[in-house]
Amino acid sequence: MKIQQIRNATIVVEYAGKKFLIDPFLAEKGTYPPFPNSLRQDQNNPLVSLPTSIDEIINNIDAVIVTHLHLDHYDDAAKESLPKHIKMFVQNEEDAKVVNNDGFQNVEVLQEDTVFEDVQLIKTKGEHGRGEILKLAGLVCGVVLKHQNEKTLYLAGDTVWYEAVQEVIDTHKPEIIVVNVGDNQFLEGGSLVMGKDDVYEVHKAAPTAKIIASHMEAVNHWTLSREELKRFISEKGISSNVLVPEDGESYSY
Repeated sequence: MKIQQIRNATIVVEYAGKKFLIDPFLAEKGTYPPFPNSLRQDQNNPLVSLPTSIDEIINNIDAVIVTHLHLDHYDDAAKESLPKHIKMFVQNEEDAKVVNNDGFQNVEVLQEDTVFEDVQLIKTKGEHGRGEILKLAGLVCGVVLKHQNEKTLYLAGDTVWYEAVQEVIDTHKPEIIVVNVGDNQFLEGGSLVMGKDDVYEVHKAAPTAKIIASHMEAVNHWTLSREELKRFISEKGISSNVLVPEDGESYSY
């Protein structure tokens, strides 16, 4: 297994001989206006450039997993760049309709028993915030990947820590967990994705797992930096378990 952090929640996962692109956000730096009612209103999104070319990112991709349709997970550049025949996995029929309308011809809704080639794809729940903000944030999902020759991988998606994340860990016992961190938020409504305390809860639930912090410092409403997260995990003594990749960095297991 190889996991490469691209930018924001965009990662490339090589797993059991298949290559998956997760949540493609592929625009050039500064293409889109900042998310409103949040920090850094003077900075357009994405805040940083891709670490490599789009051609290199999408080269030999077997399937794309789009956990939800927010701009920073599925953007116009992705729609233009990805071949229209490529396999696209989405969370529900609503998202499938949108992705079909974008011209993609091979769209499938993830279930709890989806199989792609011989890789198991198990859709998991997520909550994109807490309380009232959930109505605005909308539905999201994560996914667990399983194969007899690989460690179990859990891509948590845009979720905060809550009981369903604990249930996924208890049920599937993932050895590798990718969490979307950054404590992104608007000026009111609280966290939309995990902050440092959420990451610590994931570690406590899966103390032997390798936890990879994705989704950092790429869009204007982040509030938790890589440096602050690194300091926190160092203070907690869990730096060997929680990894904070730079864009372009990869890990093999």
